Amino acid sequence: MTKSPIVDAIKKVMPAVVSIIISKSLDDLEKEVPKELLPFLPYGGLRSQIPAEEIDARGMVKVGGGSGFIVEKTGTILTNKHVIVDPHAEYAVIMNDGKKFNAKVLARDPIDDVAILDMPGQNLPTISLGNSDDVELGETAIAVGNALGLFRNSVSAGIISGLGRSIRAASEPNAPQQELRGLLQTDAAINPGNSGGPLVNLNGEAIGINSAIVFGAQNLGFAIPINFAKRDLADLKKFGRIKRPLLGLRYVSVDENLKDKMKLPANHGALVIGQIPQTEAIVPGSPAHKAGIKEKDLVVECDGEMITSEHTIQDILEEKEVGDTLIMKVLRGKKALNVKVVLTERK
Repeated sequence: MTKSPIVDAIKKVMPAVVSIIISKSLDDLEKEVPKELLPFLPYGGLRSQIPAEEIDARGMVKVGGGSGFIVEKTGTILTNKHVIVDPHAEYAVIMNDGKKFNAKVLARDPIDDVAILDMPGQNLPTISLGNSDDVELGETAIAVGNALGLFRNSVSAGIISGLGRSIRAASEPNAPQQELRGLLQTDAAINPGNSGGPLVNLNGEAIGINSAIVFGAQNLGFAIPINFAKRDLADLKKFGRIKRPLLGLRYVSVDENLKDKMKLPANHGALVIGQIPQTEAIVPGSPAHKAGIKEKDLVVECDGEMITSEHTIQDILEEKEVGDTLIMKVLRGKKALNVKVVLTERK
């Protein structure tokens, strides 16, 4: 009997998928307990609540897990930034054969949910990187990862059900939301703990990094396009870090409703405004600040491209590099201005 091409793809990629173990020292965990909760902890504090077998000889405690996949034979691993976001944690990887290695964080993308780890090794199994720009609706997609942090080497299959999606999502029910743009949408099941694992096609090529789900909904999973990660890998090799451009604006997207509500001169664009109290609309010293952009300016075009809620300034920045110049068409009251902005590096 002929086996499904899905089976062949899974066999091809599985050796290169790793589980990521996140550990923190018990002393650090105790410091993170809010002071107002301390009186409510039992005698012995947090330490008394953790079983002794979960504390290793160095006083380290496992606090979470995620997934990743090896992309270079020397041990370079792709995962999500939110999986390894804690600078005070230690990270280890467990390979498909059960071997465990300490891992070092090489870089975290300051904008997209991508991070790069390194583990010791030579001639390690790897996953080839595809081209996410060529992904089509209806294409078969296979999600591989460490489901719920408990079930290693979990696999689910579905199709690509959306392209270029923009959502506000959290990696876990209690985690803060962040805006993610340009995502691949899939109905392949993605669960907490699958984060950082590969989304692959039938050729066994990674086309995305499993990143987020919409809690309370079914068959709605999202992945970071692999081309975002390929750009980060190239930066790391060339510069020793990920270089992403900074503009320095906070804004809200304008539509017909907001135009009428605020009596704006256009029904599209990006209104430069702080979105929460005490948040500056323009980052001091940023390229936008130096170019003279002001709060309540309405940016309607960028390099000749119309700005809309579906095609935002951030979408345009995804294609730009540090040092590039943007020509922004700005409406300031009844005046139309062309503002030149030179992008600097985001720190």
